[in-house]
Amino acid sequence: MYEGGCLWGAMRYRVEGELRPVIACHCQQCRRTSGKYVTATSCVRNAIETTGDVSWYKSSDDARRGFCPTCGSQLFWNGPDAHLSIMAGTLDDATGLSIGAHIFCADKGAYCEITDGLPQAPADDAVMTTQVPL
Repeated sequence: MYEGGCLWGAMRYRVEGELRPVIACHCQQCRRTSGKYVTATSCVRNAIETTGDVSWYKSSDDARRGFCPTCGSQLFWNGPDAHLSIMAGTLDDATGLSIGAHIFCADKGAYCEITDGLPQAPADDAVMTTQVPL
């Protein structure tokens, strides 16, 4: 089981089940919403339970982003499939997760160097972002 929440503490969530390794996304939308790049894991959508309010912003035709309406913490990325991405920094301590890969590296900011030796993809990559089993 994993738990996490917003900075203010009013919005909390609990995940029962597996989480995907963390993926660093360098796409322009993620850079603009976070100030650098986003690190996120994901779970099967029906494995997460939330308490407190989440506001949703439709960031594209295919996805929306969930955030705390009080403190502004970016919490979730909700795409068209059966999984929900969870911003890794909102998880409580000691998850055992680590970054597994970088995606949308062609869009990364000029100030950002990726030097960790992990796999990199110029855009989305279905193999790197393989979701947890349904």
